[in-house]
Amino acid sequence: MSRDESLFVQVGSYNTNLQGGAGLPQDLVDWLVPTFQVASFLSKEPRAPDIIAIGFQELLPLHLGLAGLSKAVIDDRDAHIRSQIEMHAPGKESYTLVAKAVNVGVALLVYARDSGVARRVCDVQTQWTGTGPAYMGNKGAVGIRFRVSDRGSKAGEIFTFVCAHLTAHEPKLAQRVADYHHIVGTLLFPALPSSPSSSPTTMYSTSHLFFLGDLNFRITVPSSHTPVQGSKLHEVFAMLKDDASREQLKEFDQLLNQRRKGTAFIGLREGPFWSFKCTYKYKLGEVDRYSTKRTPSWTDRIMYATHTDSPDTPEKSNISNILYTSIPSYVTSDHKPVVCLLLLPPPTPTSFPETCTPPMLRLPSAYMPTPDPYGTLKRYTGRTLDRIVGYIWWLLTLVGAGSAIVGIFNFFLGLAAWRWWKVPAISVADA
Repeated sequence: MSRDESLFVQVGSYNTNLQGGAGLPQDLVDWLVPTFQVASFLSKEPRAPDIIAIGFQELLPLHLGLAGLSKAVIDDRDAHIRSQIEMHAPGKESYTLVAKAVNVGVALLVYARDSGVARRVCDVQTQWTGTGPAYMGNKGAVGIRFRVSDRGSKAGEIFTFVCAHLTAHEPKLAQRVADYHHIVGTLLFPALPSSPSSSPTTMYSTSHLFFLGDLNFRITVPSSHTPVQGSKLHEVFAMLKDDASREQLKEFDQLLNQRRKGTAFIGLREGPFWSFKCTYKYKLGEVDRYSTKRTPSWTDRIMYATHTDSPDTPEKSNISNILYTSIPSYVTSDHKPVVCLLLLPPPTPTSFPETCTPPMLRLPSAYMPTPDPYGTLKRYTGRTLDRIVGYIWWLLTLVGAGSAIVGIFNFFLGLAAWRWWKVPAISVADA
């Protein structure tokens, strides 16, 4: 591959519903192969993605995640995903794991193709932050950043991937927006070796940014809207049936409206998410049946930006969105996985190829992402609470043979028995 060639980047995200090792089917062909086929079609010859990023939310049962006991699950995911990628790659290409990052149930794995970009990956960094109560990690984000050298210039380009899981429930829009700003302020990366400053940087200090995950933004039909027939929920169900109706439905999407207002995900672009059905909330075991307990919504999203994108045209990107879809055949979760194939623009020629500064994203002049000076304190406060709660919960689950509630009952039953045993017996003579 030429050093100045456009790169194919494949991004996938899946909320696996706390199922741990059972959260993925053994055959990932539905999730991976369509993107390989599209990449081959576009390049007129078989070509595998240059970079693959796979994100998970609700990776494993919450008590195990809080306790930090995710290594076995993430290692199994890594081996499984890489074997499936290499099995289905058009030229049987091999891939290297650039990095993996995990915080409670949020995980991100990034791979690079050995015969191409992997040879020039350097300065790899990982980071995490929590947005739950007291900054705990039941919600939050993880990030992976690296530099690809000698791409456009000696300094190359910086790639940053962020996988997030934000606050749930339709009314909590303000909390989701706050989660985003907390992530920007506390998901901080060390300054790159080539940087003249030693200050930590936000996710926006990059050449290319990819933001993915279960962002939990919902469809909210305004009270002023009068349904054509039936309830607002039934109207949403009816509008999911065809592309034209879904394009109208997108106007009620919280995330899209927040991006348009400039209150969240500033500078990020997204493909036509309305081209596929809402990814949440499905009945378990069903390909195409929604639960009536929630309004169907596009909770699972993939967004991106590149350094040549202009802040004056926030809806346009120089990244080509080749494919953006969901995978209905996965039925073990109430979410459907999403996948996106992106074609990055070729590197911008420079008059100074020896420059040591990679190109950076251009943001609106009114927006200045700033590191939170208390970011580290907040992150480790949350992690400490994660471990305390997680280990207590894990021990109660262990005592309760898999159930924390039974564990609590057994604990108090054992405490009562111990206290009874410690009370000295009273003989008849003493009486």
